[in-house]
Parts: sequence; structure tokens; C-alpha cells
Amino acid sequence: MDSFIYGVSKPISFFFFVTLLFLSLLLPQYSALPQIPTQKLSSSTSAQINSNSVLVALLDSHYTELAELVEKALLLQTLEERVGKHNLTIFAPRNEALERQLDPEFKRFLLEPGNLKSLQTLLMFHIVPKRIGSNQWPSGKSGSIRHQTLCDDHVHLMSKGLGKKVVDLAEIVRPDDVVRPDGVIHGIERLLIPRSVQEDFNRRRNLQSISAVLPEGAPEVDPRTHRLKKPAPPVPAGAPPVLPVYDALAPGPSLAPAPAPGPGGPHHHFNGERQVKDFIQTLLHYGGYNEFADILVNLTSLATEIGRLVSEGYVLTVLAPNDEALAKLTTDQLSEPGAPEQIIYYHIVPEYQTEESMYNAVRRFGKVKYDTLRLPQKVVAQEADGSVKFGQGDGSAYLFDPDIYTDGRISVQGIDGVLFPPEEELKTEKKVAPVAKVATKPRRGKLLEVTCRMLEAFGQNSHFSTCQ
Repeated sequence: MDSFIYGVSKPISFFFFVTLLFLSLLLPQYSALPQIPTQKLSSSTSAQINSNSVLVALLDSHYTELAELVEKALLLQTLEERVGKHNLTIFAPRNEALERQLDPEFKRFLLEPGNLKSLQTLLMFHIVPKRIGSNQWPSGKSGSIRHQTLCDDHVHLMSKGLGKKVVDLAEIVRPDDVVRPDGVIHGIERLLIPRSVQEDFNRRRNLQSISAVLPEGAPEVDPRTHRLKKPAPPVPAGAPPVLPVYDALAPGPSLAPAPAPGPGGPHHHFNGERQVKDFIQTLLHYGGYNEFADILVNLTSLATEIGRLVSEGYVLTVLAPNDEALAKLTTDQLSEPGAPEQIIYYHIVPEYQTEESMYNAVRRFGKVKYDTLRLPQKVVAQEADGSVKFGQGDGSAYLFDPDIYTDGRISVQGIDGVLFPPEEELKTEKKVAPVAKVATKPRRGKLLEVTCRMLEAFGQNSHFSTCQ
């Protein structure tokens, strides 16, 4: 009978010993194999968040525009991981701020596939990895407190008069709107735009002075001073007038163009690029001329050329077609090389004209031909229905938005159509066919014809040949 070692026979114990020895030799090889990190396993298991989470509340809240942007930016998984680590404070813009108060060009820039990183940075700029309730807001005496956001940038919290709570430039309109165990949502009046996203957008537009958020109202230009109107301060009784007498009695725009400034002026030079940026910004803020501004800035280099001309002392009048008119252009009209430049050149008059001066001219002279930068083509203006009509026939356009921008050197007049120069008629020699000379018998008199009929009726059998 075999002996037993701890209740196991010798052959079985020997086989067990050899198996352990074989596994000990292979153990270093198994240790060299890549091992699955435990963090990924834990993250995958913790991907399912609680239904009472602040992220679920954001998706189900009335901030639908922000929730839609979060889904388009592919940030749900990233935010779920952040919620598992710490609480979140979300500053959510209201839907009206994302629908109406946001520049459509800036929104189109965010939704382009190549700008996904800018969209993610913009959204994470609204989230602070810390729970900040309305009772934790700094008071007006303590100044502002800076908090780091998920995009490694900072927002500043402060309080203003009458108990207003502000984050950067946006006012908190719905404090503690949504409160959950893992975070809180505050409703703000406008979108927060980090500097990096604003710079990316400006580099695309090549304009550093255009803001992504539209103002409440379009700027108004004073026709007497050609400057933007500002709210006038209250004038006490007996105070002198705001404008000097010589400015108040200055005549209006004349028919002649404004003289080009000389080199010996008070400023010695003019920053034409800045003036071009001002009038393009005014077009964007005015509304309805985004396509024309986009052509000037992105499709062509005309904005730089106009700035150079103004810096050299030239004055210009720009006839700007609105978005509805430019939308009617076909691909054939824009597909040829240099077609956008030629179209815009025909809308730039090398004179300084306002709505009043052009209307006075067409009332006085009937038709006025203005030179354009598309030499030697000219644009014809005439009076029609109490306004100024440019062009002739079906390709005419009316002065739709007068004096959008007038600063004394650049005048922008909005029109409701795209102007094209008249087609040049081909000068072909007309071949005149020679006229053949046909010999005709002289026509007899009517009295003689009647006499012949009577003679033929009575003397058919006779040989009377007088009428033959």
C-alpha cells in the first residue's frame, strides 16, 4: 500500500510538485506581458452616472441650446468622468443668448468640423470643477475671486450694486437654478467666450476688432459730425450749445466729392485699415450684410486694398448689396477666376457721396454716371419713386439702407440688388444685299383702264387694239 503524505499519495504529490516548478519558470514571462490598468476598468464601470446627477439635469433642463452644443462637442463622457471625481458648477447661458444675441458667423464657426477643439474649449470654460452656490459668492467689498475652469482658464466672480452677481461679463439671472448632489447650475444672461476662442475666430476673419456677441442696437452716425452718436448728457438751463456755431451752421453734403486730405493735415496720415475695419464692423452690427462683409474679408483681399487707398487720401463710396441680393447669385457668376473682385469693383465709386448728395444730383440732372473701380465701366443713377435707382432694366437696384456708414472718407450705402455693367455690343459690319433693279411697266391711268374694259365688252370680235 502506498504511503500518504498529508493524505495524498506519492505519485500525485510528485506530479503536483513538477507542475508548481513549471509554473514558477514561466512566471517572469507572464509578468512581462502588458497588464490592463485598473483605472480603465473602474472608469468603464463608473460610466453609468446617477439619474439624479447634474449632467442629467442639464440635458433635461430648459437650457436646451447649451445641452445640444455639449452633445455636438462630444463632451458627455469627459463630463461624466469629472463628475465622478468632484462636484461641478455650470454657468448655463439661456437659449435666447445662443439663438438671437450670438453672431451667426461665430455660431457657424463653432459648428464647423475643423473647429471642434474651439467648441470644446468654449463649453468647458462654463464649468468649474468645484461646487459654488449663490451663498458662496464674494461680496462687493471683497472684490473678485478667480476660479479655474475645465479648460485650464479662469473666470472671475464678483458682485455689483443692488445685489447683482456677475461671472466675467455675464450677469447671473437664475442663481441656483438646478441643484443636485454632485453640482449646481446657474443661469447667465449671455455666453462666456474665452480669449483663445475669440482669437481663433478673429484670425479666421482677419479682423481683431469684431466681437462675437452682437450689441443690443445698431450704432447711429451723426450726419453733422460723421461720428457715432452717444447718449447726450443732460444740459442745464442757460448752458452753451453742445456743438459750436460753425459746426451747427455747416452746409450739408454737396454734389462734388470730398477733397482728398493733403500730407500737411493735422494727423499727417490716416489709418485706412482701421477705418475699413470700422465700416465692416458697422455692417455686421447693422444686420443683413454679413455676406458682403464675408466677401470683403475672406474671399478677396479688397478690405486691404480699400484700407490702402484710404490711407493714401482717396475717398470712396461703397454700394453694398444685402444678403438677400447676394443669395441670388449663381455659381456660374462666381466660378470664374477673379469674379468676386470684379463684382465688388463695380460697386465702389471713387467719390464720397451720401444719400442726400446722390438724390440731389439725380433730381437736378436726371441721370448721373459715376465712375467705378472697374474701369472703364460706369454705374448709372437716376431718381425713381422718391429714391435713387442704380443700373438699368432688370439689373437695377434701389438705395435700400442709406448712410449705413459715413465718416467723411468712406460712405457705405445699402442696395437691394447686385449691379452688373451693361454688356458690350459686338460691332459687326452689316452686309447689305444689293437691290436688283426690276423694270416695271408704267401703270396706266384709271380712266384709261375703264375705257378699255368698255371697248372690250362691246367689241370682242373686232380687231380693235387700242388698249393693247
